[in-house]
Amino acid sequence: MPGHSASVRPLTSRLVEGVVTRLPGIALCALLTALAMTGQAIEAASIGHPYVEALVLAIFLGMFIRLAWKPSPTWQAGIAFSAKQLLELAVMLLGASLDLTLVAKSGSLLLLVIVGIVAASLGVSYGASRLLGLPRGLSILVACGNSICGNSAIAAVAPVIGASSEDVGASISFTAILGVLTVIGLPLLVTLFALSATQYGILAGLTVYAVPQVLAATLPVGLVSTQMGTFVKLARVLLLGPIVVALSFAFRHADATPASADRRSGRALTWVPWFVPAFLLFAGLRSAGAIPQGATAPIASVAGVLTIVSMAALGLNVDLRLLARIGLRVTAAVTLSLAFLIAISLVVIRLF
Repeated sequence: MPGHSASVRPLTSRLVEGVVTRLPGIALCALLTALAMTGQAIEAASIGHPYVEALVLAIFLGMFIRLAWKPSPTWQAGIAFSAKQLLELAVMLLGASLDLTLVAKSGSLLLLVIVGIVAASLGVSYGASRLLGLPRGLSILVACGNSICGNSAIAAVAPVIGASSEDVGASISFTAILGVLTVIGLPLLVTLFALSATQYGILAGLTVYAVPQVLAATLPVGLVSTQMGTFVKLARVLLLGPIVVALSFAFRHADATPASADRRSGRALTWVPWFVPAFLLFAGLRSAGAIPQGATAPIASVAGVLTIVSMAALGLNVDLRLLARIGLRVTAAVTLSLAFLIAISLVVIRLF
């Protein structure tokens, strides 16, 4: 078996070399992740809820470090691995958190309202971003972030559409800032529009970006608002799967040449990134009960940590000087998108 042993040794050495090469960058991203999670824990302990999530803190930390230091190749290998492969793994694991059977239990009218509002918001957000001169990839990230679930949607969609670090950094940064302002200002609409606890809960679930932010926005109003807001928000999150799959097919089709399209005919699985069918597989297993209820929280925690590590890596690749050039346009796009989302949600709440 000398030939076999010789083939195994080079493979093992390549694996070890790959790990060693990537280790400094991964360790740096892990350190920023630890700092970001500590910051979130301090927020939660001091004010009850983390208004700025660890994911956002991680990308901010990375961007500020990038201002003073450009990573050398020694660091860049691990940073690139964290930004791409670890993010793809996190998206795959995210599927285990989605129970598709909740759709059947949510009620057809409310489900149709949620789907309709998300679809309308996607179209308006994307259109407004393009009219403001933002590139296609950034426009898609802004639309998905505003319409579905904020930073998590941006992180999940980014590898599917091949978004640049600058686009991810811009969309998350400005969406995060506006998300915090929304949590603070949204309760004022209860008195302004004479909303009931149920109506306000639906409004918060349709407009606030992240589940922790929904809790922060609804707890001051009451338990009914919190329960309804969380339910509607989770229903919005369920739409992330179909959006990711649709975008993967759309981008593969748009970027394919006629010759490559002919070669790929009959091989549909090559049209989508590997983690998209893996995401759907995990969601299907979760919905079928193959993934125990007790395992979903640990899997979601691992996915969350990997996502934060990836965001730290993306932040290290973002030059804030580039963001400054498009900051006003991104801010305008995010603000217009959120204003439309709140307006259409209020109209639907009044009608139904």
